[in-house]
Amino acid sequence: MNDYYLRKPGNKSKKKIGFFSSIIKQLFHEKPKNQEELLHLIRSFEQNELINQETRNMLEGVISVTKHYIREIMTPLSQMITVKLQYNLNQCLDVIIQSSHSRFPVMNDKNDHVEGFLIAKDLLPFMQKKSKNFNLEKILRPPVIVPESRHVDNMLREFRLKRYHMAIVIDEFGAVSGLVTIEDILELIVGEIEDEYDKKDKLNIKKINNFTFYISALTTIKEFNKTFKTCFMDNTVDTIGGLIMKKFGKLPKKNEVTQINQFKFKVLSVNSRRILKIQVVIIQNNIIYK
Repeated sequence: MNDYYLRKPGNKSKKKIGFFSSIIKQLFHEKPKNQEELLHLIRSFEQNELINQETRNMLEGVISVTKHYIREIMTPLSQMITVKLQYNLNQCLDVIIQSSHSRFPVMNDKNDHVEGFLIAKDLLPFMQKKSKNFNLEKILRPPVIVPESRHVDNMLREFRLKRYHMAIVIDEFGAVSGLVTIEDILELIVGEIEDEYDKKDKLNIKKINNFTFYISALTTIKEFNKTFKTCFMDNTVDTIGGLIMKKFGKLPKKNEVTQINQFKFKVLSVNSRRILKIQVVIIQNNIIYK
């Protein structure tokens, strides 16, 4: 790579060489004394156009990972998509098709214990042979169990070394409290990871009729106030999704409803960490218009 940049003509190659030389110089001659100094150094690289904003965000994400615990990023038990141990082949396939996931915790009938993990591809031999002797218990992978108090960076290291992608999270009493995946951790570093099943809306606020709107949960409170002539304010959150989640006091499920002043908010879609899309219905004179 270094030879490539040395041979590459023009200012761009010099900038690359200068960038890495600058990092080496800073690391070995002016070492940051703490994380704040390191963050300041990274931001100065962006200001001097040695790195772009996306790279800066990624580097800051790597640094911030050490500050987080698994309980902060896990999918809570109530939001987990699971399979029951007693499910037959068709029931397992139904869950896979509806969710588009590839790995599933398999729960007992009381939903308080994880028997193992189901990997979707392990069902392929049964589909080909149309086997009637399907036994879910025989194809389960052993579950990985981690405490809520585990640091995220340690969890990422374990994911990489042991080559698995999902772990069950337990609380201090040993009860299942949630689920964490390697994607949850990577999203702390690189931001939300979207796949081919994620739908993107170009407009934050889409009008359905005079009283009903679909809005992206990432719509800022400022934009919401401007559109709906409201005065919502909250110093702890910036988006309408954050405001709604704070009102619920938890990550809500799809179709859950809450009301703030003359607005009824219905959750249309969520992922493992946040609300994605919301329906807003304006209420006038105690009448809900649709």
